[in-house]
Amino acid sequence: MLNPFTSCSLQTSLLTAMGALLPGLSLAQVDTSEWLCESCPFEDGYRASYDVGTTYVSEDEARFGNASGYDEKGAYANVGGEGSYAKGAYRLNWTLDDLGLASRGFNLDGGVQGHFGFNIGYREMPYRSFDTAQTIFTASSADSLSLPSAWSAAGTTSGFTQLGTSMRTQNIESDRKIFDLGANWSPGDNFDVFADFRRQSRDGIRIKGGASFTQASLLPSWFDYETDQIDAGVRYSKNNISLGIAYFGSFFTNNMQSLTWETPFVSAPGAEQLRKAQAPSNDFQQFVLSGSYRASAWDTVLAFSVANGRGEQNEPLLPYTINPNIAASALPRSSLDAEVDTSNYALTITTRPIPKGSLRFTYRFDERDNKTLQFGWNRVIVDAFSTGASELNTPYSFERSRVGISGEIVTWKDIRVSGGYDRKELKRDFQEVAEQTVDAGWGQVRWRPLSWLDLRAKGGSSERDIDRYDESVAVSLGQNPLLRKYNMAYRYRRYGELVASVSPSDSNWSISTTVLVADDSYDDSRLGITDGEEVRATADLSIAISDNLSTYLMFGHDEIDSQQLGSEQFSSADWRADHEDSFDHAGVGARWQRPEGKLDFRFDYNRGAGETVIRMDSLSGGLSVLPNLESTLDSVRIKATYRWTERLNGFLDLRYERFEIDDWALVAPDTLATVLTLGEDPYDYDLWAIGVGLRYSFGGGNIALAD
Repeated sequence: MLNPFTSCSLQTSLLTAMGALLPGLSLAQVDTSEWLCESCPFEDGYRASYDVGTTYVSEDEARFGNASGYDEKGAYANVGGEGSYAKGAYRLNWTLDDLGLASRGFNLDGGVQGHFGFNIGYREMPYRSFDTAQTIFTASSADSLSLPSAWSAAGTTSGFTQLGTSMRTQNIESDRKIFDLGANWSPGDNFDVFADFRRQSRDGIRIKGGASFTQASLLPSWFDYETDQIDAGVRYSKNNISLGIAYFGSFFTNNMQSLTWETPFVSAPGAEQLRKAQAPSNDFQQFVLSGSYRASAWDTVLAFSVANGRGEQNEPLLPYTINPNIAASALPRSSLDAEVDTSNYALTITTRPIPKGSLRFTYRFDERDNKTLQFGWNRVIVDAFSTGASELNTPYSFERSRVGISGEIVTWKDIRVSGGYDRKELKRDFQEVAEQTVDAGWGQVRWRPLSWLDLRAKGGSSERDIDRYDESVAVSLGQNPLLRKYNMAYRYRRYGELVASVSPSDSNWSISTTVLVADDSYDDSRLGITDGEEVRATADLSIAISDNLSTYLMFGHDEIDSQQLGSEQFSSADWRADHEDSFDHAGVGARWQRPEGKLDFRFDYNRGAGETVIRMDSLSGGLSVLPNLESTLDSVRIKATYRWTERLNGFLDLRYERFEIDDWALVAPDTLATVLTLGEDPYDYDLWAIGVGLRYSFGGGNIALAD
C-alpha cells in the first residue's frame, strides 16, 4: 500500500543543512510575520466535488463492457467524486468511482503525516468474455452439469439430434471484488510499522475442456475463488542506513473442488458421467529482510534482500474414478501434503567512481525446492478404463541465479556511452534440460548534439546454451525425442534499436521515432521453432497550434515472423509452418480550450489492426494456407466540459467503437465431429455510448502555513 502519511525526512534534512551553513544566524531574530508560503501551502477545512450523470449504450456487447461494466444496452447511472478534509496536521481524503456500474469502487485514506495513516478501499472489476455462447448443459448444482432429460448420445456431433432444440444462451463472465485495509504507525523518528490486508473474491462462468478420450466438450464451468493477502512489517531508517523486516502471506481458497458433467457422446459403460479436479486451496508464507546503506565514498549505495518462504497444499484428493465398473485400487494417501520451499536473495551495488561515470552490480538467486514426497499412482483414463500402470508424481524444483554488471560514462561533447553484461544460470530436475546458461551483452550510445535533438542507439545479443537435451525424458512422456521445447532449446538472439527525438525550443512541435530489429535463431532444433524475427517502428508527432489548441499524431507498425518444423509420423521433420503476424496502430487527436477557460473540448481517434497468416507445407498435404486471423478496432471519443460557474461544471462524453475479428477457432457447436463447442461468435459490433452529467464542487478551505 502506498500511503502519503510518512515521515518528513526531507524537511528535517533541509533544516539541518541550513543550520550547518548559517551557524551564526539565530532563527529567533528573524521576523516571519510577513512571510508567505508559495510552494508548500497547507489547507484547512473541507473540499469536495461530485459527479452525477447518465450514460446510454446503444447495444448489448460483452467486450465493450469488459472492465467498464457497460455490457448491456440501456442507461447507466454515473455517480462519483472526490474530497478531502484537513484540520491542523490531520488529513482525510476519499474517492468514489463509478458507483452506478459493475466497476464501482471507493477509497478512503487519512492520518497525521509522520505519525500514523490508514487506508480503506473497495473495488469491483467485471470480466465479460462472450454473450453469444450457447450450451446444452444445465447446472444441477454449482459443481455439476447435466444433459437435457431427452438427450440422445451419439459418436459424433452430427448425430446429436436434439442439439438445436437443447441449446440455451450462456454468458461467459465473472466478477472480482477487492477489499483493502491498511495502516502505518511511526512510534519514533526512525521507525515505521505497517500492516496491509487484501481480500479478493472472484466468481462466475469460464470455459473448461472436458475430455472423454477421443471426444471432448467445452463446458460452462462455475468457479468461486477467494484469496486473502497479508503484508506487514517494520522499517528502521537513520542517516544513511535503512533496515526492514516483513511478513507476506497469501491464502487461496477454491470453493469448487471438482467439476462433474454428463458426456453427450456415446461412452463406455459406467463412463456416462465424468469428473475432473479443480485447482486446490493452498497457502504461501514468506519472511523478508531488506536493507540499504549509502556510503559517501563514490556516492555508493548497497541494497540487499533475503526472503524465505513456504507453500503448502493438503486438500483431500478425489478417488481415481467415479465409474462403478472400474475396480480401481485405493489411493496411496488421502491428500498430497505438498510442500515447496522458496529462497530469494538479491544484492545491488551502485557507485560513481568518477564524476562522469557510474557502475552497477546486481546479483539474484532464486530457488524452488519441492519437498513433496513421491508415491506410485495408478492411471485411470477419463473415467473410462484403467491402464494398470503405476506412475510417480513429479516434484519439479529449480535453482536460478543471475549476475550482471553495467556502467555509463559521459565522454566528449556529453556523449553517454553505456553497456552491460548478464549471465543467467538455471538448474532443473525431472526435465529434458538439467542445466542451461544465458550470456547477454548490450551497448548504448546517447548523444544530444543540439539542445533540441536527442539520439540513441542500442544493440545487443544473447546466447542460451544447454548442457545436453535428455531425449529419454521426452520418450518417457510419449513425445518425439527430436522435438526441442522453445524455452529449453539452444537460442541465439540479437537486436538493435534506434531512437530519435526532435523538439526545437523555438517551435511549436516535437516528434519522436523508434525502430527495432530483433532476430532469434534456434540452430540446434530439428523439430520445434527454428527462427523468429521482429521489426517494429513507431512515430509520435505533437503540435501546439496556439495557446488554446494542440494536436497529436501517432503511428506504430510491428511484424513478427516465425518458423517451426514438425513431424506427422513421429520421426524427422515432414511439415513446416510459417507464421506472419502484423500489427498496425494509428491515432490522431486534438484539444481546444476557450481563452476564458469556460469550455474544454477533446477529440481522440484510434485505429488498431492485426493479421496472422499461417502457411503450411507438408509431405502429406502439400502447400496450404489456414484462414487468416484478422482484427480491426476503430475508436472515437469526444469529451467536452463547460464551466457554468466556479463550482458547477457540465460535461459530455461521446464514444463510438467498432470491432471486428475473423477467428477460425470460433466455430458452431457441431462444426467439429468430436468436439462440442459453445458456438461463440467472433466479435463483430459497432456501438456508441453517450454520457452527460454535472460536477459540483463544495467547500474550499483556507490556505495557510502549518503551525
